[in-house]
Amino acid sequence: MKAVVVDRLSDDLSGVEYQEIQEPEPKPSDLIVRVRAASLNYPDLLMTRGAYQFKPAVPFIAGMEMAGEIVEAPPDCGFIKGDRVMGGAKTGAFAERIALDPSAVRRIPEGLNFAEAAAFGVAYHTAYVALFELGQLKAGQTVLIHGASGGVGLAACDLAKALGATVIATTHSSDKLETLAALSEADHAMKNTGRFREKIARLTDDRLCDLVFDPVGGDVFDESTRCVAFGGKILVVGFVAGRIPTISVNIPLIKGFSIVGVRAGEYARRFPERAVEIARALDRLVENGAIRPHVHRVLPIAEWRNAFDEMAAGDLFGKIVLEP
Repeated sequence: MKAVVVDRLSDDLSGVEYQEIQEPEPKPSDLIVRVRAASLNYPDLLMTRGAYQFKPAVPFIAGMEMAGEIVEAPPDCGFIKGDRVMGGAKTGAFAERIALDPSAVRRIPEGLNFAEAAAFGVAYHTAYVALFELGQLKAGQTVLIHGASGGVGLAACDLAKALGATVIATTHSSDKLETLAALSEADHAMKNTGRFREKIARLTDDRLCDLVFDPVGGDVFDESTRCVAFGGKILVVGFVAGRIPTISVNIPLIKGFSIVGVRAGEYARRFPERAVEIARALDRLVENGAIRPHVHRVLPIAEWRNAFDEMAAGDLFGKIVLEP
């Protein structure tokens, strides 16, 4: 079979190649899934550089997330050949087939095609853990969502709006504002460059924001500390901007807000019973039409480099999906 393989770590993807490799060798308890679609996540890019907290040994097959059809299933695992499933692991999704433990997949909710299902799990699980499990967001509260044009950001907008929160969606580019406002259905869409605290104050009648959802970091985090209300929370999701910010702890002390780290995958591993409930809640929201993942573009897997470059440049809305 063919797969996107990281043979060596590199900052320019020069250590990555789409190549012919052997079929996966499953354990007796594993499923074999024919991959029909696999979505790109920012950690996939970071892992090619050795810059993610999880550092798989090279060589490895890139890709965290996929959707497809089961072609082999062990007895009494809860799945049968032909089941449409979504899920994945930390690596292995950018291939024609993948071997997975049954616990790593679930059935695709009614109404989603393979591309949408591949774009659903990681982004919406991360957004749900951040906003509801850790942020305790409630209807009527105001949430500031940075990086809102990306897969996780759009998922956060989708979930917050479904709950009945007021959403302020941000992006770094003026050219993206009109499309962002339409896709996110946010109450307000704005740029998050420079000093934006005064605009936040005007939009909220000086109440500021109950939650700040921040996958960006850098200068955006610094300015966001001026935008969070007393008793509010800044949810640290990632550092797409590149700079990991720091803060003097007297600032959250004086302003009365919390800084909460979001590791959605680790949350699921530590609280597996909550992970199951979160998955069920998300599936119900999809099946009821309350949320829907947005696929920016579907590319053949042979064009993996274009997909990585587009994601690295931030020129997307939602998720890029690769099809073997």
